[in-house]
Amino acid sequence: MKFFLFVIFSLFISMIPAFGASHPEYSGIEDPSEYILEIDENTFSIPYQVGAKVIAMAIDPELTSLLIGLENTVDSIFVIDLKHELIRAHNNEFAVLVNGLEVDYDIVSDADSSTLSFFVPVFTEEVEIIGTHVIPEFPAGILIGLAVLVSSVVVTSRIKNSVFRL
Repeated sequence: MKFFLFVIFSLFISMIPAFGASHPEYSGIEDPSEYILEIDENTFSIPYQVGAKVIAMAIDPELTSLLIGLENTVDSIFVIDLKHELIRAHNNEFAVLVNGLEVDYDIVSDADSSTLSFFVPVFTEEVEIIGTHVIPEFPAGILIGLAVLVSSVVVTSRIKNSVFRL
C-alpha cells in the first residue's frame, strides 16, 4: 500500500511542470518586477514576474549560472528576461533547476535577450538557470594585468641581457 501511494505521489509531482508550462507564443512580461544586479562595474536590470518574493540574485561564474533566491512562493509561472551579455547558452539550451530539480521551460529569444518561462511550485526557495557563458567570464582587468606582467618580463630580460654583455 505504501509503495502504491509513493508511485502515485511521484507521478503527480513529475507531472506538475508539464501542466505549468507557458504558451510558446509568449511575447513579453506584463507588469514586470525588476531586480538590479551589480557585477564588478556592470549593472544589469533583470525584469521578471513570479508569484513569490525575490530575495536575491547572483551570478556563479564557475558554474556559469544565475542563482535566484525566493520566499513566500505560490504555484506560479516564473518569467524572466535575461540579456545575452549577462548569461547565454549555446543553441539556447539552458538548464533550469527549481529546488535542485531540472524542469522544462519555454524560451523566446531575440538578438539581445532570452525570455524563459517555467513553473515554480509552492515553497520553492531556489532557482538556478545554467547557461554556457556568464559575465564576467574573463574580465578585462585580468587581461590588462596579464599584458603588463608579460611586458615587464620581456623588458626585464632584455635589460639583464644587455647588462651582462659588458
